[in-house]
Amino acid sequence: MIRHLVLFKLNEGVSRDEPRVVAGAQAFAELGGLVPEVASWETGWNVSDRPIAYDFAINSSVADADALRRYIEHPAHQAAVAPWTEFATWVIADYEF
Repeated sequence: MIRHLVLFKLNEGVSRDEPRVVAGAQAFAELGGLVPEVASWETGWNVSDRPIAYDFAINSSVADADALRRYIEHPAHQAAVAPWTEFATWVIADYEF
């Protein structure tokens, strides 16, 4: 199995209650059920006020590297990620477990 972990940091001046951010978070909340390769799916907003903390997280898993590639290339994934390029940056870790 491969864990696909993504942490998002909202850009300076962007608030999580902006309509575009709310819509982006909703799209990610629904994404796990739209892509057959996804074995597990969690999303959520950070609850810590630590300055080094990221704002939003996706914690998911897929069976193997081929499934990860298919997930990344899936049209639903591409559509969900696209709006985030306008208001956030992110880091990714993909690791076997």
